[in-house]
Order: sequence, then C-alpha cells, then structure tokens
Amino acid sequence: MVLGVLAGGLSLVGLAFANSIVGVAIAWVLVQVCYNFAQGPLSAIMPDRVPLSRRGTFAALSGIGLMVGALGGQIIGSLFFNSLAVGYLFFAAFSLVALTLFVVFNPDYSSKEMPAEPFRMGDFLRTFWVSPRRHPDFFWAFTGRLLLYTGYFAVTGFQLFILTDYLGVSEPQTVIPLLGIISLAGILLATVVSGPLSDKLGRRKIFVFISSIVTGAALVFPWVSPTLGSWMIMTLVAGLGFGMFQAVDTALVSEVLPSAKSFAKDLGVVNIAATLPQTLAPGVAGAIVLTFGYAGLFPVGIVLSILGAFAVWPIKAVR
Repeated sequence: MVLGVLAGGLSLVGLAFANSIVGVAIAWVLVQVCYNFAQGPLSAIMPDRVPLSRRGTFAALSGIGLMVGALGGQIIGSLFFNSLAVGYLFFAAFSLVALTLFVVFNPDYSSKEMPAEPFRMGDFLRTFWVSPRRHPDFFWAFTGRLLLYTGYFAVTGFQLFILTDYLGVSEPQTVIPLLGIISLAGILLATVVSGPLSDKLGRRKIFVFISSIVTGAALVFPWVSPTLGSWMIMTLVAGLGFGMFQAVDTALVSEVLPSAKSFAKDLGVVNIAATLPQTLAPGVAGAIVLTFGYAGLFPVGIVLSILGAFAVWPIKAVR
C-alpha cells in the first residue's frame, strides 16, 4: 500500500509538469495503476478482520471515507482551478501522508507462522479468472457494480462541461464546491442509515437494488429540465442512492468471494468494476456527447443504473 501510494504520488508530480497530450496520457495511466496497487490490499481488510454480522456497518464507514475523499477532493480541487500543478502536488503529498498513517496505526496480524505456498506463475495468473459458471454470485455482484458505476460516472465525470455547455453556468468553479457539499450530505445520510440497518435486517440485495434505482432516477431531473436547480436536485438524490450503494454493496461483495485464501485478489478484481468505468467512461461519454449532445448522457446513465439494480437479484448466497 505504501509503495503504491508513493508511486502514485510521483505519477501525480509527473502529471503536474506534463506539457503534452502524450505526457498527460502516460502520467494518468501511471496514476491509475499505482493508486489501484494500493487500493487492492486496502479493500481486503474488511473480509480479513470484520465478522459477517458487522460488515454492513463497516462498509458504511468505509463508504463514507471513500465518498468524503471523492467529493472532498472535488471541493478542494476547485480551489486549484487556476493552479492545477499545485493541486496535483497537494494531493500527492496528502495521499502519501494519509495512507502511511493508516498503515502505521493499523498493523496487520503477523503472517510469520503461515505456511508459504510455492509460487508458480501459471497458478498466479489463473487466479485472475473467476468462472461465472462456478461462481455466479460473484459474477452478478461484479456486473451490478460495473453497470451502476459506468452509468453514474458517464454523467458525473462530465460535470464541469455539463455545467458550462449544457446548463449555461458561466463560473463553474464557484458552484462545484456547493454541489460537492450537497452530494456529501445525501451520501452521509444514506450511508449512516443503510449500513447498520442492513446489518440489523440481515439483508443486502434489497438495499443495493433500491440504491441503483434511486441513482438512475436522479438522472431524470437534469434530462427533462436542464437547469442548475435540477442538477442540484439530481446531486442530492444521486448522493442518497450512491451512498446507500457504497454502504451495502461492499458488504454484499465480501460475502460472495470465491475463496477465503484470495480475498485481496478477488476484491482487486471487483475493484476493476469500480475503477474501469471511471477510466473508460470519459471516452465512451465523449462519443455520446459528439453524437447526441450532453442530453444523450442521461438516458444511457439511467438504463445502466437500472440494469445494475436487476443484476443483484440472481445472487443466491446473500439475502
């Protein structure tokens, strides 16, 4: 985790000083690779240390951290609107300090007494293929997350341009912090309630289903009424839906992992469903915008979110 966040920080430094499209592309790929190098083992902490009956609450807390980071970063990032290089350097240093403190103050259990299995490259590579036929619950959990994240980030990833070119906001940097606070309020409210409630009821799927439907429904507002007010309503409602999803879906996924011997790897595979949409959505969404305009993003996001909701119903191992 420390090596990943250190390399990610150095990649951000490279991004800060890149002065060509090729340089930006290379630095951004390295940022994605390195920070996900840290994210993989970080996500394995819950199944390693948290009992099943408390995973909804723990997932809620980790979801709060994730979304506070994403939206807080958005709010802080807007302060560097005219000083992008300084912003990259700030986030590089902040992430390094935060994750290093986590590692220092949350030591893992010793693995000295665990038998070390011989390393074989073929066995290692084969672990990254999880058969949908043998592990259908894992497949459906992965698919549901992939669909919702793609639908959500295809729209929100273009927020700056939607504000300026679709909604006519002349100074978006003055609005983005407010939108971040609105979204954060919805996320915190939904997360704090839904995570512990999911533990109490012993149910996961209904929460994930509702959260995906709510997130998709939120995108209707700016689609039918392209105003800043509608975007604010969407931001709040989508925050409620996405907050509920973050709080419960992580717990659901932790209960359908194929093998207790490979928590970190399996959760790393699941994380692809969260990171891939954020990486590919701008390209796919850009093609949609060029063809149909910004209004074309919303029906795509709605359909993908709804499909993500129904993807959880075939899961049998979790109620």
